[in-house]
Amino acid sequence: MKIIATVALKPEHRAIIAKAVPGAEIVDRQCRTQEEVSAMVGEGCDVMLTFRIPDDIERRAPLLKWIQLLSAGADHVLSGPLKSGTIAITTSSGIHATAIAEYTLASMLTYAHRIHLAIRSQLRHEWLRSGQFMSSVDNLRGRTLGVIGYGSIGRETARLAQAFGMKVLALKRDPSDRKDRGWCPAGLGDPEGTIPAKFFGPEQREEILRESDYLSITLPLTEHTRKFIGERELGAIKPGAFLVNIGRGGVIDETAMAAALKDGKLAGAGLDVFEHEPLAAESPLWDVENVILTPHMSGANRGYMDQASELFADNLRRFVAKEPLLNLVDPKWGY
Repeated sequence: MKIIATVALKPEHRAIIAKAVPGAEIVDRQCRTQEEVSAMVGEGCDVMLTFRIPDDIERRAPLLKWIQLLSAGADHVLSGPLKSGTIAITTSSGIHATAIAEYTLASMLTYAHRIHLAIRSQLRHEWLRSGQFMSSVDNLRGRTLGVIGYGSIGRETARLAQAFGMKVLALKRDPSDRKDRGWCPAGLGDPEGTIPAKFFGPEQREEILRESDYLSITLPLTEHTRKFIGERELGAIKPGAFLVNIGRGGVIDETAMAAALKDGKLAGAGLDVFEHEPLAAESPLWDVENVILTPHMSGANRGYMDQASELFADNLRRFVAKEPLLNLVDPKWGY
């Protein structure tokens, strides 16, 4: 078996992978462009570990049987020939759960305790301690969090929110199927789906929006979720609600969201993803006081490849044993 990784593996990561498939040939090289990935794939392989995939990969690598993505989403690879499903694709869903769940809670805490406003006052050398400001500070305890997309990230967010004393609601494609069948390290997430007080289906999204003080949007971008939250949904949102989007920018109608922030229907937003990235300099979102904005980095952490290697090794053992792979993408649903 030949495995190629389009990232440079550290010795400890190579050791984890090699232990899973003794005797396999492992070739790794940092590829920063599609052209570099194409050249590497052209050398032939059975399995691929990568962020990027060339559009003509089936021609370049006719023996390729399985691709392990280093991303949680697969929308960037399913728009081309791989949509046919002839090559198995698995994602790294689960390795981002801790980092992104912590980011989400950090955004909510920043908003609730008005830290974003305090930082802006600090930059202006202003002592922000008015009665009006002090009375606007809130607690998370006793508030309701609606998790839109109850996958690995949503479940870890729910676990942390529960620890803060929040009531959790969850929306997922099939609310009757509550178990998490993806990669989930022990002690994290909500494997059995027992945390939410109530589950909602996609057609009930206005209902969960009406009931939630905070919203965590963790949806993948697919043909079924594009602009999942638009003008109608934002019109149904609970007054004073704060929204955090760490899924994909395209699942929210950005124009409608900007309007909802401007007219107060939406009290604030923590945004790590956008319809078009980088976010255009002229976007009105840059200057909205109650927007906490970051450049698609909520999943970043120093242990990223540690967890990615563990997941890949687990799937390699399954691949060799002809067992079901974890996080296998269903082209029908796009994740």
